[in-house]
Amino acid sequence: MTADRCSLPEVTEACAAHGIEWIGPWRHKVAEIGVDEAARRIADAGLRVSSLCRGGFFAADGADEDNRRAVEEAAALGTDALVLVCGPPATKDLPLARAEIERGIERLLPFAAEHGVRLGIEPLHPMMLGERSAIVTLGEALDIAERIGDPGVGVVIDVYHTFWDPRLAQEIARAAGRIVGYHVNDWLRETSHTLLERGMMGDGIIDLHGFSAMIEAAGYGGPIEVEILNPAIWEMPLSELVPLTVDRFERYVL
Repeated sequence: MTADRCSLPEVTEACAAHGIEWIGPWRHKVAEIGVDEAARRIADAGLRVSSLCRGGFFAADGADEDNRRAVEEAAALGTDALVLVCGPPATKDLPLARAEIERGIERLLPFAAEHGVRLGIEPLHPMMLGERSAIVTLGEALDIAERIGDPGVGVVIDVYHTFWDPRLAQEIARAAGRIVGYHVNDWLRETSHTLLERGMMGDGIIDLHGFSAMIEAAGYGGPIEVEILNPAIWEMPLSELVPLTVDRFERYVL
């Protein structure tokens, strides 16, 4: 998603050329060429798929069917991680909306397990509650995962959505054994568009080294995805964007 203006084949080739071993595609990019072709191109480039984004939006019409398709696509791409963006509430009764999300995850879980795919609940920043997710804290996401009590349900932790949380350290420690994915970017000091103005690592106010240390202490050793939604970043040619991303990742995240 950091290179959303480019095609999946273009990004795959650029990652391979710069020594990146993983790629985290979004479904709309996979759909442009088809899941089988996407899987072939990624494998031919020597890359592995870290996760597929996204399933979720459990209150939407046809959500169960679409989420089963997302699981099938994840399995076909060779990843065991499906990122869940749970969707906005369909009612003003937020506890009810969150309970419906939990039931939706429970319905999807057996199908995901059959395909060897884990479900990673990604809490989004509270500012996105009305249009993208009623699950807005890492604690809420972990509560759901713990109530379901199955290793096939965990959490995806994005620094942009969670760095502000006063309980961040405690919740990341609590997430040990349940972390399905870890996303990095930065929060710019002056932000006018909360969805599409994420920063390149090092350009904002997040303590990325400290954040990564907490993730590592919680036992997560999987791939780390750079996920920057920002048209200014998307306009950069891949020949500049990819080496910049690698440099900032090595300097500010590791």
